[in-house]
Amino acid sequence: MALGSSIEWTEATWNPVTGCDKVSPGCKHCYAERMALRLRAMGQPNYRNGFAVTLQPQALELPLGWKKPRAIFVNSMSDLFHERVPDSFVRQVFDVMRRASWHRFQVLTKRSERLAKLASSLDWPPNVWMGVSVESSSFAHRIDDLRRVPAAVRFLSLEPLLGPLPGLDLRGIDWVIVGGESGPGARPLEPSWATDLRDQCRRAGVAFFFKQWGGTNKKRAGRQLEGRTWDELPRGRG
Repeated sequence: MALGSSIEWTEATWNPVTGCDKVSPGCKHCYAERMALRLRAMGQPNYRNGFAVTLQPQALELPLGWKKPRAIFVNSMSDLFHERVPDSFVRQVFDVMRRASWHRFQVLTKRSERLAKLASSLDWPPNVWMGVSVESSSFAHRIDDLRRVPAAVRFLSLEPLLGPLPGLDLRGIDWVIVGGESGPGARPLEPSWATDLRDQCRRAGVAFFFKQWGGTNKKRAGRQLEGRTWDELPRGRG
C-alpha cells in the first residue's frame, strides 16, 4: 500500500497481487515491471518473485485500517483479472472493497474477457469503479466487455495511447483517462489523438481526464492540453 500516490487520478495504491505478464503492445515498457525488479533488488519481501504473479494475502485487509476516505487504485503493480489469480481470491478482494465502504476503489484490467466472465459472480458495491485499458483501436473490444459489467462507474484508461481512437462507442462509460507513455523508450502521443478523444467525450457527456503527455521527461512535458488541465470526474463523484 502506498500513501500519496504520484498517479494523477488516484490518491493511494493497494496491491493484494503483484506481478503480471505482457498481453498487448501497451505493456512493452511496463513501469510496474521495472519497479518490481528494482524492489526485488532492494530486498522488498513482497517482490521476492520479481514480476511473477504473486498473491499477497497479508495485504488483503490493509484498506480497512485507513480511516480517512481515499481513492485507491487496486493492483497498480498487477492485474486482478490475471488468469493466475484464483476466482476465490478475486472475491476476497471484492469483499474487502465492500467492507471498506468509505473508500473509492479503482480497478483496471487489460483482461476484459475474464472480467466479463466473472462479473456476474462478484458483489459490486457502489464504491468500486471498474475500468479497462485500451491503447489502440485493435483493443477497443475491451470496452464492449466492460459494458457487460454492473459497476457503478465504468472507465477507460487510454494509456499509453499508441494511436488514434476515432468513433469510440462511449455508451455506458462514465470516465475517460488519456495519457502518453513515459519512461525509457517512450512512444510519442500525437496531440490530435488526445484532442479528438476530448471532443468525443464532450459530445457524449463523458468526464475527460488528461493525465500526461509522457515522454522521457514527463514532468517537463506536463499535462496541459490546449492551454489547460483536464481533471474531470464522473458526475456526482468528485
